[in-house]
Amino acid sequence: MTFIWAFLIAGTFCAIGQIILDNTKLTPGHITSLFTVIGSILAFFGIYEKLINLGGGGASSIISNFGYLLYIGALEGYEKLGILGIFSGMLTKASVAIIGSIVFASIVALIFKPKD
Repeated sequence: MTFIWAFLIAGTFCAIGQIILDNTKLTPGHITSLFTVIGSILAFFGIYEKLINLGGGGASSIISNFGYLLYIGALEGYEKLGILGIFSGMLTKASVAIIGSIVFASIVALIFKPKD
């Protein structure tokens, strides 16, 4: 049942992104930023953690999870170190996603050539 929920959650996010892309003038970069912000808003209201518990990888492998990680990290950093902990907490929680993006983008850039 977890696989079905993972598919439904990730598929819903992807379908919403595709609808936005097809019907507006927003670029994929704008939509990526939008979903990151939506992930942090859902985390603020406690909804995103329920999505992760329900769908597992379906909710934790999409871009909105990055917003969730930033929010959770900022909250934990604030609770431990105060105002300055917000910044260190965000980077601590989201560092795996950031480093993974950099490493995989570098590998893909070495393997493939861009179109002219």
